[in-house]
Amino acid sequence: MTEPVVLYEEKGSVAIVTLNRPEKMNTLTEAVVQGVADAIDQATASRPVRSIVLRGAGRALTGGYDLNPGSGGDIEGGWGSPYDAPGPKPRKGAWDPVRDLQFMGNNVRRFMKIWECPKPVLGQIHGWAIGGATDLILCCDLLFMADDAYIGYAPSRIFGTPTTMMWVYRLGLEHAKQFLLSGDAIDAETAHRIGLVSYVYPADEIAERIEAHARRLENIPANQLALNKLLINQTFENMGLRTTQLLGTLFDGVTRHTEEAYQWVESFSEKGFREVISERDAPFGDYGERKRK
Repeated sequence: MTEPVVLYEEKGSVAIVTLNRPEKMNTLTEAVVQGVADAIDQATASRPVRSIVLRGAGRALTGGYDLNPGSGGDIEGGWGSPYDAPGPKPRKGAWDPVRDLQFMGNNVRRFMKIWECPKPVLGQIHGWAIGGATDLILCCDLLFMADDAYIGYAPSRIFGTPTTMMWVYRLGLEHAKQFLLSGDAIDAETAHRIGLVSYVYPADEIAERIEAHARRLENIPANQLALNKLLINQTFENMGLRTTQLLGTLFDGVTRHTEEAYQWVESFSEKGFREVISERDAPFGDYGERKRK
């Protein structure tokens, strides 16, 4: 039997949700996104669980959406939705922005289960959290980062905008523009300095440290945790979070259907997926160079 792409385990008061495609850098497919949503629902419904840890198996949290052609997880191939929706079959090259919004909006709604969960969700960033990975992990309540890890939204350079758009709400105007206009990778020291993550630990200690922190929360009544989380989150809801997410999700579809985006995707078959990604990142000297090191 094939192992699930998302694992769920309860360790006393702590639920552990693990992205489990290590051979593919835990890249996000329909099955992974739904698996995370189901695991959050399961932890929410479990009376013994007081907090949740979200992490990835292997050497990275996740490399973002699986865009590799033929992988079964590419955004307009293996995912199904917007092009299997009722209505006339689109002609080649056609794009329906409403279908696209419904499709990507469904991902956002599932990511936001983390935000809406009444129990604290602690996110563990090790290795890499790139692109769509940030749409997922930035929905967590507290972020723990390995000292050798990187996080960033490289699709800012081409082919994407953040859909859950937690960046500006977690960072503020200046730093959000600094890293979203460039797509620059953010190392752990910088992430901690600018307030993107709460804690930085050595890579070989981070799993133990985050679980220890999660266990501390079992000493606080569940209703107290839920009310404080709701109170904090509501402040950002009132600042227009959902409207920003609507625009971010719509704009993400737009950026995937520009002439530049079409040519970029077409170059996958000409040069190979990895080479195209390397060419995108080479002028910035970050993701490609650091990965090789």
